[in-house]
Amino acid sequence: MKIPELQINTRDAIYKNYEKKSDQKGRKHLGASEIGHECDRYLWLSFRWAKLADFDGRMLRLFDSGNQQEPRLIADLRGIGVEVWDKDEKGYQWSYKSLGGHFAGSLDGVGLGLPEAPKTPHLLEFKTSNAKNFAVMVKKGVKEAQPKHWLQMQVYMGWASLTRAMYIMVNKDTDEIHAERIEFDQDAFDRALQRAERIITAPEPAVTIADSAAGFTCKFCRFKDQCYGTEAPAVSCRTCAHSTPEMDGDGRWSCAQGKPDMDVAAQRAGCGEHRHIPTLLGRFAELMDASANNLLTYRHKLTGLEFQQPVYSSQDITNLADKTMLGDAGLTSIKTEFDCNIKAPAADPFSDMIDDLPWEKAATAKRVKKATK
Repeated sequence: MKIPELQINTRDAIYKNYEKKSDQKGRKHLGASEIGHECDRYLWLSFRWAKLADFDGRMLRLFDSGNQQEPRLIADLRGIGVEVWDKDEKGYQWSYKSLGGHFAGSLDGVGLGLPEAPKTPHLLEFKTSNAKNFAVMVKKGVKEAQPKHWLQMQVYMGWASLTRAMYIMVNKDTDEIHAERIEFDQDAFDRALQRAERIITAPEPAVTIADSAAGFTCKFCRFKDQCYGTEAPAVSCRTCAHSTPEMDGDGRWSCAQGKPDMDVAAQRAGCGEHRHIPTLLGRFAELMDASANNLLTYRHKLTGLEFQQPVYSSQDITNLADKTMLGDAGLTSIKTEFDCNIKAPAADPFSDMIDDLPWEKAATAKRVKKATK
C-alpha cells in the first residue's frame, strides 16, 4: 500500500502544538528589547500591529529552548552565592513602563554578589546564540556584536536605577558561557526614550531605510511587502486614522469617532468605521477626498481608477490579494448590489488536523471499534 503524500507525523504534530499554544497577537507596547532596531519604520509598524509575527512551530520551539536557559542560569548564579531577584512580590518578572505605558519591558533579574563586584547590584540579561554568533560576541563584545541587546540593558538599568549589568550568553552548540559586565550610559538611555516617544507619538511611519527590499535588513523583514509592495496592513484600531495613543494613562488609546471601549481586545477587533492611515496604502493608492461622514475617495496609482470607503471596507482592502481590482467596475457593482465582503485567501485546510485527531480520541475510537466487532 502506497503511503499517502499528505500526512501528519510526530515531528509536525509537535510543531503544530507549539503553534496552537502560541499567542502571536502583538505586544500591547513598544518593547525595550526592540528599541535598538535600526529601522524606525519597523518599530512603528510593529507597535501599530500592521502585520503580526507568524512564526512556525520550529521557530517557536527554538524560542522556548532559549527561555529554558533562564531558570538554569539563575540556578547557576545562586549556586555560586549570588543573590538573585527574578520575580516581584506577586511572582511576576520585574517590569517597567514609561511614556504613558506605551514603552515597556521585563527584566530577567537583578543579582547581588557577582565575583567581579560583589557589593554592586547588577541587572541580569540572558541570551542564547549559535556558535558562529557566539564567536563574534566573544571577540567584539555585546555593544558591537549585539547593539540591540546593549541598548536594551541601558533602558532596563535606567528604569531600575542600576549602574551595572551582567550580560550572559550561552552557546547553544557547546554550552559555553560568555559573561560580560556593562556600564550604564545615561546618554544612551535618554536617546532611547526620546526615540521611543518619537515612534509612539508619530501619526504615520517613517520612510523606508532602503530603495528596495533587496537589502539584508529589509529582505527578511515581515513588513517588506508593505514597505515595497502592495500589501495592506492588518485591520485594528492601531492602523486606523481615527485612533491615537495617549500619553496620560496605562497604555490608553483614544478614538476620534467616539469609540468608548479602547482596551486591548477592542483595539485588536477594530470596527466598521476603521479607515487605514492613508500613508499605509501609499504604495498603490492616493487619498483624493475625505468627508465628514467618514467617506473616503482614493485614486488607484496603478490603474487610475477611483474607489471609495465604505463601499470597500478596510478589511476588503487588506484581504484583496490583487490590489488592481480595487475600483474595478464589475467588482464594485457586485459589492454594491449584494453588500458582500472580500474574504482573505483560504487557510491551509490541514492546519488544524491535529486538533481533530488527538491521540486520546484515536485510542478510544480504536477500543470502541474492537469492542463492537
